Amino acid sequence: MRVTPTSIDGAYVVELSTHEDARGSFSRAWCKREFEEAGLPVGIAQINISHSPFAGTLRGLHYQADPHAEAKVVRCLRGAIYDVALDIRAGSPTFGRWEAVELNARDRRSFYIPEGCAHGLQTLVDDVDVLYIMSAEYVESAARVVRWNDERFAIDWPAARERIISDRDATAPNFPSSVG
Repeated sequence: MRVTPTSIDGAYVVELSTHEDARGSFSRAWCKREFEEAGLPVGIAQINISHSPFAGTLRGLHYQADPHAEAKVVRCLRGAIYDVALDIRAGSPTFGRWEAVELNARDRRSFYIPEGCAHGLQTLVDDVDVLYIMSAEYVESAARVVRWNDERFAIDWPAARERIISDRDATAPNFPSSVG
């Protein structure tokens, strides 16, 4: 496994070691010891899979408030996504920065997003499946959304012929200006 830091403090791109032969390939997608040795401690509390049938589907920017903050490991199982981490941790040296990584089924990379960062993604093709490994269980009362196009952060989302977004995400408020 190769772990590469991003511009967000605590966020990493994770590339798996892959063994290939005549049968195809094999990669270990999760190893607690390897993640901890790389400084990425995540206990698995929940694993989620999303399916998006259409390109331009946007999910996010989601996070959970303390004490239910969650780290995520995100991997695209089918298709391709533009995956975004936004640092909204008050006092963080990278507060307000965002990092985007293209994840696709072909390259098998993952994006490790630490607690306190909001997460969003946009599908780049039709028929996309995404796997989320979560360090905390979903708690509805702790679920929060930052507006996907909040001008304060100016995330450079890919153009989309049609953007498909939930009412909850489309009407989310901008992040409070008093924070950070």
